[in-house]
Amino acid sequence: MTAPVRFPRFFVTSPAACPYLPGRVERKVFTELKGPHADTLHDALGRIGFRRSQTVAYRPSCVDCQACVSVRVVAGEFRPNATQRRNLKRNSDLVATLCQPWSTAEQYELLQRYLAARHPGGGMASMDEGDFADMVEHTPVTSYVIEYREPAVGGRPGRLVGACLTDRQGDGLSMVYSFYDPDHEARAGLGNYIILDHIRRAEAEGLAYVYLGYWVDGSARMQYKVRYRPLERLSRDGWVRFDPEEQERLVAVAASPDRARPLAGDKDGSPAAFQLAD
Repeated sequence: MTAPVRFPRFFVTSPAACPYLPGRVERKVFTELKGPHADTLHDALGRIGFRRSQTVAYRPSCVDCQACVSVRVVAGEFRPNATQRRNLKRNSDLVATLCQPWSTAEQYELLQRYLAARHPGGGMASMDEGDFADMVEHTPVTSYVIEYREPAVGGRPGRLVGACLTDRQGDGLSMVYSFYDPDHEARAGLGNYIILDHIRRAEAEGLAYVYLGYWVDGSARMQYKVRYRPLERLSRDGWVRFDPEEQERLVAVAASPDRARPLAGDKDGSPAAFQLAD
């Protein structure tokens, strides 16, 4: 007789400073992903706005704030705009390879350069190789690392310029965390390219969505996500599409020169300390 699937136990973290909006406090609800049904649970939780960090699925559960909104791109209906088409053409020679979720020294070195340029002093800046290995390798669900390399030279693999830790869910690809060469003058927009490649990859695999994590209205560094259309957000009534006029306005704001550069992944997939509330 097959044992019944147990309903997961959920916990709430202690309040902590919000990393997105100054002066606010964040709290998370989380549960452990483990056992033979981890993929099934991960799929179900992903559809209601949970993200994964190693063996934990979590989502914001803040008392007086609902600014963090889960968003996903509808892969089959996505049509790149002129800027995105130029990006795809400029980086079309990159070789993307699906790798098992094992960390490498080359990936870690690239991550360190990315963090130093994009997140100096951030929570991940102090990660050592062991921390990075935990982030990549401690996964109870279907995951892989997609590496982006320049063309091979002399029969040897080309230089690693980007990578993304990706979960494969039942209805889409979830971008857990991506990083890239922040100083490659000939390859501007690598973060955007990684997202574009995931959209293209999801459509080719017959998957409906690419999950981009949380969009936070009011947080400059999260606005790059509104550039991908059609985009859906999770509301009290389920997943709904952004109103085209509203999204057009948000895209214009995101394109303003004082906005932060695109960061594919933000803190969504970073190792998180899930300390229980008292």
